[in-house]
Amino acid sequence: MSEHSSESTTLDESHRSAEEVQSGSEESAMAQESPKNSAAEIPVTSNGQLEDSHEHSFNRDLKCSLPVGLGLSETKITSHGFDGAKEGVVEAGQFPSKGGRAQQKSGPVLLADEVKNPAMEKLELVRKWSLNTYKCTRQIISEKLGRGSRTVDLELEAQIDILRDNKKKYENILRLAQTLSTQLFQMVHTQRQLGDAFADLSLKSLELHEEFGYNADTQKLLAKNGETLLGAINFFIASVNTLVNKTIEDTLLTVKQYESARIEYDAYRTDLEELNLGPRDANTLPKIEQSQQLFQVHKEKYDKMRNDVSIKLKFLEENKVKVLHNQLVLFHNAIAAYFAGNQKQLEQTLKQFHIKLKTPGADAPSWLEEQ
Repeated sequence: MSEHSSESTTLDESHRSAEEVQSGSEESAMAQESPKNSAAEIPVTSNGQLEDSHEHSFNRDLKCSLPVGLGLSETKITSHGFDGAKEGVVEAGQFPSKGGRAQQKSGPVLLADEVKNPAMEKLELVRKWSLNTYKCTRQIISEKLGRGSRTVDLELEAQIDILRDNKKKYENILRLAQTLSTQLFQMVHTQRQLGDAFADLSLKSLELHEEFGYNADTQKLLAKNGETLLGAINFFIASVNTLVNKTIEDTLLTVKQYESARIEYDAYRTDLEELNLGPRDANTLPKIEQSQQLFQVHKEKYDKMRNDVSIKLKFLEENKVKVLHNQLVLFHNAIAAYFAGNQKQLEQTLKQFHIKLKTPGADAPSWLEEQ
């Protein structure tokens, strides 16, 4: 009886061992099939309560199984426990980090078109300026060496050459007139001093009272007429100076801008011609198209500047004829009346051109009044 009981006990223990081995093998198989199933592992704290961090582990594992296109910065996983009706719902949005700030860990970064780096803009401007300067310098050197072609407007170029030549001649007349004015001023000053000396001797020399008196009156009259002539000459100088150094100079500044536009136009025209002579393939077609656009831009600029120069030359010619006509008539009449001794005609000439003379001996204006 005892032997039978011991055999039964031995069989039961071996049966339980076999069931434990089978159960262990089944658990290991389940663990291999679901290595990331966080719901199968519920950690327990030392006081026998469920650990709250299992929800975070579940969220982390579930996020790892999301599609690649959905970044961590664009997802938030909400779990209401195993009893909730919305267990495992994935919501779109930014994943919160510590401090309440959204933390972006992955995903593409899109930059708005409005946001531009000032340093990059300046660098791009410098690059364009350098490229344009190189092209223009190469065009100028090619023209001087006789290798490059240049666009020429024969009629406009002739007008510009005449204007520059006339400017040099007007500047020479201006220098001579200024020299005459300086010399006349010195002569008038000497005549006035001489007249005062004669007048003083007329009072002190009874024997030569009349002779000294005649010469004193003559020198004072010459000084007065000289001051009138000096006013006319200075008015002539001021008008010609305005014409030469302001009106003509402004037109020549526009001419310089026109010539710069012409050089740029020829430089980009040469580049386009060189590209058109080369092969046409997938690599060169975009360059040809870009070169065509730049050529068109500089062509429009060149045409505009050429039109501006033509208009300014036309108005300058009309203004020059009008100004020089009046000034030449003034200069001639004043010089003729002075050397003829016709004081009335000299004064009438100044009134005709609305020239006011400074009162002799009047105090010079202060620098504030001159401003």
